Amino acid sequence: MNIFKQLRPSKRGLNGVSRHYKVPFISFLHSSADTSVEVHSPEQEVVIALGSNVGDRLHNFNEALRQMKRSGINVTRHGCLYETAPAYVTEQPQFLNSAVRAFTKLGPHELLGALKKIEKDMGRTKGIRYGPRPIDMDILFYGNLRVNSDVLTIPHERIWERPFVIAPLMDLLGIAIENDTVASWHSLSPHSMGIFESWEKLGGDPIIGKKGMRRVLPINKGLWNWSQKTSIMGILNLTPDSFSDGGKFQSVEAAISQVRLMVSEGADMIDIGAQSTRPMAPRISPQEELDRLNPVLEAILEMPEMEGKLVSVDTFYSEVASEAVSKGAHIVNDVSAGQLDSDMLRVVADLEVPYIAMHMRGDPSTMQNSENLEYDDVCNQVATELYSRLRDAELSGVPAWRIIIDPGFGFSKNTEQNLDILTGLPKIRAEIADKSLALSHAPLLIGPSRKRFLGEICSRPAAVDRDPATVASVTAGVLAGANIVRVHNVRENRDAVMLCDAMLRRRSIASF
Repeated sequence: MNIFKQLRPSKRGLNGVSRHYKVPFISFLHSSADTSVEVHSPEQEVVIALGSNVGDRLHNFNEALRQMKRSGINVTRHGCLYETAPAYVTEQPQFLNSAVRAFTKLGPHELLGALKKIEKDMGRTKGIRYGPRPIDMDILFYGNLRVNSDVLTIPHERIWERPFVIAPLMDLLGIAIENDTVASWHSLSPHSMGIFESWEKLGGDPIIGKKGMRRVLPINKGLWNWSQKTSIMGILNLTPDSFSDGGKFQSVEAAISQVRLMVSEGADMIDIGAQSTRPMAPRISPQEELDRLNPVLEAILEMPEMEGKLVSVDTFYSEVASEAVSKGAHIVNDVSAGQLDSDMLRVVADLEVPYIAMHMRGDPSTMQNSENLEYDDVCNQVATELYSRLRDAELSGVPAWRIIIDPGFGFSKNTEQNLDILTGLPKIRAEIADKSLALSHAPLLIGPSRKRFLGEICSRPAAVDRDPATVASVTAGVLAGANIVRVHNVRENRDAVMLCDAMLRRRSIASF
């Protein structure tokens, strides 16, 4: 993404950032070179960088976030997760890096003390500078303040030379300058266009995936670089009434046979659904859903063919999500983005697995009514409404680095609106980027497979006759930026995806 091309001229841009920003909340009164008195308001917004390259790096991040919360540091936003080559001391393991925004009542030196205590409690010792460490936390910004004392410098003295720091810092921002505190952070950059220009000077987004730095999503005890190729999610419906293949795979034997077929044809992951979400579908209880799901899930996870493959559970019930993950499912796919079960976001946060959040208005019984189909600008409103749900997820403890977004083809959209979304995927990303670059970078999943709008356009009333139209919609979606395609027919769509990926690689080489 070219940051300067994406700037919104109608909103407060970097030209409004003062290079000598006044500090209304906090100051340092120096009586000598060695002493200072902190004067601060009850709460300040801060930015903290995290790094780890010893032991279970992701566990270290999760534990650090838990201890920060207990220490009075309330995280509100997360950057993306980056695996990076070590800097300065290069003979050591690769790092995981990210950053968070948080609010705290701790003063800057109190905050430093709290972070150092967490580092010590997690096993960090002095060691060599820039050497291996289970966890490393640095204060990048504290409110509107510039700090320079014997033990603390804000902004961090080497921040502007480090891509592995600036990249997750960028993620915590939106293209629009949302408030005076964020404006002050930009003003601390040595460049006139603030942090945006600092990132561009280091190479910007084109260096992601190159120069020892890749954006990743933690999944199944590994790190997934979703930008390398488009992933194919095969659909397995265990319901008697799904719109395309209801009743075909209710037995364990039939389900296993279908999974074996989809994996042999190139599926990277299998999405198992035991509750129909077609329009007007009756809702079953969590227990009935589990009764359908569990025998098949257990059998699939034992299949030798599933080695290296991922399993997603398609549910809007937190109880079902929790039990499925406990049995070995790797992903929770929620068509309601937490709207149909008030416990879902909290449960997913505790499960520490990737979360697919889809846009939908209402529920399956109401999503296609006239009120829920009313849009002024469908891409803008889908992005805005989905962003609201993603923010709720973050505030519930689901980091941005575990979120996958789905615009929800066929859910609360008519034919024309589905077409607008298919051609407008870049616009949806851009609208989310206005508020959060981290969430705009999240993997994008599309699920147009055999949907009614394809039948209406192509005069194919039977869902099973819509595979050619599905291939066309998948092709358009991948070329527009989709990272995962959810399909019934894996074989035909795999060929389309492979061609699209080859085209995108050629485009990338030509533009680099």
